[in-house]
Formats: sequence, structure tokens, C-alpha cells
Amino acid sequence: MSAVLGRLDRYIVVAIFGLSAIVGLGLVALYSFISFITDLDSGSRALGVLDVFTITVLMMPAGLYVLMPLVAMLGTLLGVGQLAAQSELTAMRAAGYSNLRIGRSALIAGLLLGLLAVGLGESLAPAGQQAAEQVKSKARGGRAAGVSSKPVWLRDGDNVFLIRRLLSEDKFADAEIYRFDDALVLRSVMSVEEARYVGGTWRLTGVVETRFSEDKTEVQRHPALDWTSGLMPEVLRFYVLEAESVSASGLMRLVAYLEANGLDASDQRLELWRKLVAPITVMAMVLFAVPFVFGPTRGGGAGQRLLVGVLVGVVFHLLNEVSANLGALYGWAAPVSAGLPTAALMLLAIARLASAR
Repeated sequence: MSAVLGRLDRYIVVAIFGLSAIVGLGLVALYSFISFITDLDSGSRALGVLDVFTITVLMMPAGLYVLMPLVAMLGTLLGVGQLAAQSELTAMRAAGYSNLRIGRSALIAGLLLGLLAVGLGESLAPAGQQAAEQVKSKARGGRAAGVSSKPVWLRDGDNVFLIRRLLSEDKFADAEIYRFDDALVLRSVMSVEEARYVGGTWRLTGVVETRFSEDKTEVQRHPALDWTSGLMPEVLRFYVLEAESVSASGLMRLVAYLEANGLDASDQRLELWRKLVAPITVMAMVLFAVPFVFGPTRGGGAGQRLLVGVLVGVVFHLLNEVSANLGALYGWAAPVSAGLPTAALMLLAIARLASAR
């Protein structure tokens, strides 16, 4: 990277990265503090202060992932604005650096921040969310209500699952498995006390199986039973974790599972595309912020640039949600619903940068 970038390019990248790190720490601290107070106020009696604090810490990567576009926007406004305030940006332009060249340098910083967002969304955020759910389950003794507050209905080929207590992605309890034939005639029902995913198969315990035939009904009891199914922990993870904290690879497997079983995967496909577009959104935010230091706000202070950045970030977030809702309402393709606001922002950023003086 250093061989490709010039010294001034690296200088701009470092300036943006440094201020983005400070902004990120500040926003995550504020976001986590609000979450801590909210969870402490609304949490059950089983969750003590230490449990809530642990959950808040584990949720920090997910919070940073959500805030990354705003972090990139504010970090760029402050980083490039600092260069402008110290007349370093003016010196660069006098030395032959065009606005587009400065924008290219900033875009490299946006690419690195986008890759950081990918790393958070694919590993740290889901892992932290899962660990936080385990802390909640352990604090409740593992015997109270499951992680999922509602019964979960799932289909896997000829089998239909009713899971009343989803404890984690690889464990559920109080479930029933209905098996149908090709004519959709019910052939058997299995009542399961508990199931755990071990070594590629589901280990069922406390099983009562009722088989139906044309002339009789047969009931069998199994203390333990190994059950091979296409229902994978990655599918259940979606119901345990918030959608924003499920990795893109996990969502791909979930979409493939739903489509293979003839189920509606539109919401999951939209969430998958929003995650795929997320790093590009970060880059668009960075590029959109650069022209502000050339325009009317270049004489303003850091407070003014922060205000502009927050307003742009809030407006973009609202447009992103509106686009997703309109796409779901009118049946737009998932790439269009997820990528339209980002594409519009990127085109607007390039136009403003090319026309900036």
C-alpha cells in the first residue's frame, strides 16, 4: 500500500484514520453508556449490574458496526477539516493536488474503514452478540424463557419444526417435529424435551414419537435419539441474534436454506444486501464529507463540521430505512432497495467534489 500511495496520500489517510478513531471511541462510549442505562433500567431481576456491564461491553463491536458510516463521516470532516484549518490542504492544492486527487486519498481511507466494518460485521459483532445472549441465558439459570420470546416454526424438507424455547443457536427445548409425506399427509409427530447440535447431528433427548398409518397409531419412547437434519445452527442463529449482527456468510446460508425449502426469504435477502453494501456506504460517506472543507463551511470550526456530519448521517439513515421499507412494500429487488441511497450518495459526492473550488 505504501508503495502505491504518495507521501501526501498517506498523510491524508493517517489524518482521517486518527480522527475517525477518536470519533469512534467517543460515539461507542456514548452509545454503550446509553445502552447500559437502558438495560439496567429495563432488565429483569436476574440480571445484576455486573451482568448488564458485561453485556454492554460484549455489544460494543455491534454498536461500532452500526455507527461506522457516521464515524467515517465525522472522522473525515474533522481530519480533512484540520488539514484545511492549518492551511495544509491549501498547500497541497498549490502543489498540484486537485480536489479529485484529495478525494481519491480520502477514498482510500474510506476503503480501509469499510474493510474494518466488514471485519466487525463478519466476526466480532456476531460473536459479541452471541456471547451477550449466553450471559443473559446463564443469568436466568437457563431454565426460564428461552432466548427467542416467540415460538419458531421452521421447515426442513418433509419435516416441520415447532420450537417453543430456542435457548441458543445449537440448543432448543420443548419442541415438536412433524413429518409429512409427498401428499402432505401427516405421518409422524415427535415431541422433544431438549435438543443439542453435536458433531453434525442433533442429539434429541426425552423423545416421544407418534407414527400414523392407515389403520393404526404407534407410540414409541426414546431416551435419546440422533437426528440428522438440514436445520443447521446458522439458521437458528438468525432467530437468536439481531439481524444486524448476523454475518453476511450466515445470512447467505440462511437465504439458501429458506429458498431450498420454498420459504419466503425476502427480508433476509434484503438484510444480506444491506450488509454487502455497508462498506461501500462507508466509502461514500467519506467521499461526501470531503467537499465540505472546500465549501462554505471551510471557515467554520470543528463544532460546525460536526453538526453538518451528524445531520447528514441522520438524513442518510432515514433515507436508507425509507428505501428498505419502500422496497419491501413495492417488491423492489433487494440490491435496489439496499443500494439505492448509497449509490445516490456516491454520485452526489463525486459531483460535489468535481465542482468544488
